[in-house]
Amino acid sequence: MRRTVVVAIALLGASVTAVPMADAQAATAELKDDFNGDGYSDLAVAAPEATVGGETKAGYVAVLYGSASGLNTTSRQVFNQNTAGIPGSVETDDLFGSALATGDMDGDGYADLVVGVSGEDTLSGGVNSGYVQVVWGGPKGLSGGSSLATGKASYHQLGSDGQLTVGDVDGDGATDLAAIQGSINLRVVKGPFGRDGATNGGEQVIPDYESDPRFMDLASGDVNGDGYADVVGTAHDGDEYDARRVVYWLGGAAGLGERKVVLGSNGYALQGGESVDLGDVNGDGYDDIVVGRFDGMDSDLDTPLAKGGRVAVVPGTANGPDGTKPTYVNQGSSGVPGVAELGDDFGADVSVADVNGDGYDDVSAGVPGEDFDGKTDAGSVIVLRGSATGLTGTGAKGYSQDTTGVPGTAETFDGFGAATRLVDADRDGRAELAVGAPGENAKAGSVWVFRSTSSGITPTGSFTFGAGTLGTVAANAKLGSGFNY
Repeated sequence: MRRTVVVAIALLGASVTAVPMADAQAATAELKDDFNGDGYSDLAVAAPEATVGGETKAGYVAVLYGSASGLNTTSRQVFNQNTAGIPGSVETDDLFGSALATGDMDGDGYADLVVGVSGEDTLSGGVNSGYVQVVWGGPKGLSGGSSLATGKASYHQLGSDGQLTVGDVDGDGATDLAAIQGSINLRVVKGPFGRDGATNGGEQVIPDYESDPRFMDLASGDVNGDGYADVVGTAHDGDEYDARRVVYWLGGAAGLGERKVVLGSNGYALQGGESVDLGDVNGDGYDDIVVGRFDGMDSDLDTPLAKGGRVAVVPGTANGPDGTKPTYVNQGSSGVPGVAELGDDFGADVSVADVNGDGYDDVSAGVPGEDFDGKTDAGSVIVLRGSATGLTGTGAKGYSQDTTGVPGTAETFDGFGAATRLVDADRDGRAELAVGAPGENAKAGSVWVFRSTSSGITPTGSFTFGAGTLGTVAANAKLGSGFNY
């Protein structure tokens, strides 16, 4: 699931100001990603390796706001640690934007942007202890910020890529922060948070007793339909270098319970993957776990449909995720464009939402390692359809920079599809598709936005933006490395 852009214009020493926007309507608190309360979902995109103020890998985040016509680049903001109101200052290797999440952290009805700064050195934690910040939402959009949590020890790297999510895990109406601490423990900081970032909710630290968990991605949702937010993660399994498991923590009145492992029909841990998102793919009212597996070779030999990567869906039930009934789709599945090949990285990032308004959540799967027309790792994205029987290859569609109607030209090492995000920014009941290509233009990175119709995602009317639009430093920024979830 793993992820706004900060325009520093640092070479000129100028401060960043947001593009003016019309006053938002009254906040509705209905959307976890509506920063200005106008009823439209907004998009944040990260460039954590970007140079800001002359500091390499200081990082920035850019935000595009939703509207009746969808996302557009005229209403945008860019944030970094030199932006007025944001705690700290830009420093080399801070990686501002290493993880992104959205939710109403202070309970005022506006979504806030939660930003991981995994390379931050803190007084309380030490070198690379990491840091989680918030940029506050409001009727005029995002502005000002506070600190929510710091790493407890050196090299904890709190706020690392994918290792951050938010949700109301104890059902008290306040949004809580969940993050991996030191690659091994799940740390929950209970909301609501004040505008100074302080909270009286307390913390939970839930240990993982495996010897080598190395968590890779987190997502939140409700996998058993009890009204409490649950947290799902992907982690290294320890057997082989590319073995993976899917774990989860169920929410409840006391907070999250102990970590559980999704088990397969044989009673052993279900082979998982690296990226995860949640959504109701089969329309039964329970969030399903959608896992993208791209880093496979060794254990691919005994893992279903894993050659070149795959997407697995574990259905949610009243008793939690049912690992005995997973469905698998990859580029070898009937109806899916392309050919399953080692190194494709199918499922490198997954996002879940309904793209055609039929009531079933669909899945976008990044394929950044896709080769075609003699271009290595040019990349593509496949959108898979949800149905009453779960995920299917039937009706799947693929998109790349060489697709008719898509701006740009596919090139070697673009990595188109390294990050994907489905977001309904025009409130028509159909999610649009955002795609990151961090390798575009010699690693400057760019983002593409695709419209949606009753038939699903369409390349017609798609557009792209990068450093030129945002006014940021392009060199090695890798814009499009991640989106908010």
